[in-house]
Amino acid sequence: MNILLIGSGGREHALAWKISQSSLCDTLFIAPGNGGTQELGEHIKLDVEDHVGVVALCKLQNIQLVVVGPEIPLVDGLADPLRAAGIAVFGPSKAASQLEGSKAFTKELCDRMNIPTAGYGHFTNHAEARKYVEAQGAPIVIKADGLAAGKGVTVAMNLDDALAAIDDCFDGAFGEAGAEVVVEEFLTGEEASMFFLCDGTDAIAFGTAQDHKRVGDGDTGPNTGGMGAYSPAPILDDATQKRVMDEMVLPTLQGMSEMGAPFSGVLFAGLMIKDGTPKLIEYNVRFGDPECQVLMMRLQSDIVPLLLACDQGGLAKAKVEWSSDFALTVVMATNGYPATYIKGSQIKGLSATANKKSHVFHAGTQRLDNLIQAVGGRVLNVTAIGKNATEAQTNAYKMVDRIDWPEGFCRRDIGWRAVERES
Repeated sequence: MNILLIGSGGREHALAWKISQSSLCDTLFIAPGNGGTQELGEHIKLDVEDHVGVVALCKLQNIQLVVVGPEIPLVDGLADPLRAAGIAVFGPSKAASQLEGSKAFTKELCDRMNIPTAGYGHFTNHAEARKYVEAQGAPIVIKADGLAAGKGVTVAMNLDDALAAIDDCFDGAFGEAGAEVVVEEFLTGEEASMFFLCDGTDAIAFGTAQDHKRVGDGDTGPNTGGMGAYSPAPILDDATQKRVMDEMVLPTLQGMSEMGAPFSGVLFAGLMIKDGTPKLIEYNVRFGDPECQVLMMRLQSDIVPLLLACDQGGLAKAKVEWSSDFALTVVMATNGYPATYIKGSQIKGLSATANKKSHVFHAGTQRLDNLIQAVGGRVLNVTAIGKNATEAQTNAYKMVDRIDWPEGFCRRDIGWRAVERES
């Protein structure tokens, strides 16, 4: 079958890499792709905001499955007209995408379905939000209700920072996303991520991972889109994973079905775990980036039948096979990220990283006359496997050190929690 993959990040390169290996994939179209995905499929220009045009392209190219990588097209409702045209989609409807598109929506669902999560307040009024924060004190978490490109969350350790974050939201720093604000209880523990494939009725576990959000070693500096990740997440043992499924995911599917918005696609649960007890931080309705990269490295099953089952049903009968290896990815970013950075630097030495136990997934790159240029903040995802966290970490940084890119940097401690556990 012909498949269309939408997106341009490291997540999409990893998905393209896995989809292209499927016996079911005839032609893979990628819109817009990046400097690394050209080797895996045919790049096409496509305005994903033009839903009529996307449907027309799919009909013209006989595309039978559309895989939507990023959250914005899903929240915008791209899946709905595609399904109405009889085209299978990996990704939820506009109504179901509210699980990521509105933090207040998810909190209200948690209340209704008794899903364990942080206490919160939801506000549309600036003064009322400030009053609530002053009454609660700090530390506290301030979140713009809508999509803010990963920049709408402030973990405020003091009252001044919390009030400043409230002011930023209501003063327009995040556009329409900050018109409503969710203020949450500050949770302590260890963060981890768990993924579930869903078909509207059933869900199957689809791996665990841990991300590193801060830009600097030792989890210092500002938050980013993610500076590295590893899988599996040791803190998510079998008992804890079962609790996440039973106490969070299945009630979520039930609640969404009851409101006429059944959820299909991948449900990404961001968790805080303390003393073996998980609480939901947030849901995302797409794979994480860079978590997707380590999941795809470990996945041994053909991914396409799983993606189709999410849309067509029957997921409960699906089997997912994983490598027993540990996978770890290090994000290489342009100097200056997540603040101002310069585009256009050349990256060399990528061919020296190739081997059976590693892969470099591209994100913010473009290919120009067979040269790779950095055109984004997060640029490369240097990914390796090993028999444990220590070996995977060692393998990944050996690859990093072979890449010739003076204008780039990375954290040197990705996987530190898992390595510390092993030692």
